[in-house]
Amino acid sequence: MKEFLKEYLTVLRFEKNLSDNTIISYENDIKKLFSFLETKNVKDLNEVTSKIIAEYFDEQRKYGIDNSTVMRYISSIKGFWKYLEDSNYIQKNPTEKLPSVKKIRKLPSVLSYEEIEKILNSVNTENYLGLRDRAILELCYSSGLRVTELINLKIPDLLFEDEVIRVLGKGSKMRIVPVGESAIFWVTEYLTKSRPLLEKKTKSENYVFLNKRGSRLSRMWVWKIFNHYAKEADIKKEIHPHTFRHSFATHLLERGADLRAVQEMLGHSDISTTQIYTHVDREYIKQVHRDHHPRG
Repeated sequence: MKEFLKEYLTVLRFEKNLSDNTIISYENDIKKLFSFLETKNVKDLNEVTSKIIAEYFDEQRKYGIDNSTVMRYISSIKGFWKYLEDSNYIQKNPTEKLPSVKKIRKLPSVLSYEEIEKILNSVNTENYLGLRDRAILELCYSSGLRVTELINLKIPDLLFEDEVIRVLGKGSKMRIVPVGESAIFWVTEYLTKSRPLLEKKTKSENYVFLNKRGSRLSRMWVWKIFNHYAKEADIKKEIHPHTFRHSFATHLLERGADLRAVQEMLGHSDISTTQIYTHVDREYIKQVHRDHHPRG
């Protein structure tokens, strides 16, 4: 359970861009629930039921915690279990009956096209691992993939003749996403020149992107790849795979892409999630006005 929590907190930090204080609060709230589960001798997350969750909140109320703290606990616990559900780590979500807590969305961090180019060009593609990394970076920017979607890609999902890839998204929903010329070139180069050197028949299972041991790349390793090349390119911002996804969406909207088309490409079930990028776009427009208007 602790490993799942560690992974979730990393996602909150690097993908959700939450503050350290917020992440610490989430961690403390979830660890309190873990302590309660230990008293119930629950060792597997699939053993957690809605009844056990209800018992936990009944116990917390006996301690006299106020309603705002209860709502924070609900938000923390629902978020964690939703992550487990979306990642297919559990068979059933026991927190579904808990009341929803409205989340405040933060504007995501976005790179300029020039910064993206600097990062891409910082990769040494003469090295077989560098060639793999360039393919990963290109594909993430070209198609706006989540990390989980990237590492779960398999060879049959690359439908390059049609200039698309097949992506297994949140909730096991399949979607078709366009892929650009540059990404097709670099992924093909990787498949031809690098992947055969990495592949191990007993481990590789047809996954596109492999580590040095021939297994599927981990989420953490993909984050390290992005962070490494951002430093190589001397980009001072904190960079992670979701930054490329945010930049993908923002750059499309800046150039006049239809919001619903971007929603489809990102795999958002609710268009309000996609609309956050229109706010980013407005910030960009205001910045252009400030920078270039004679009385800005």
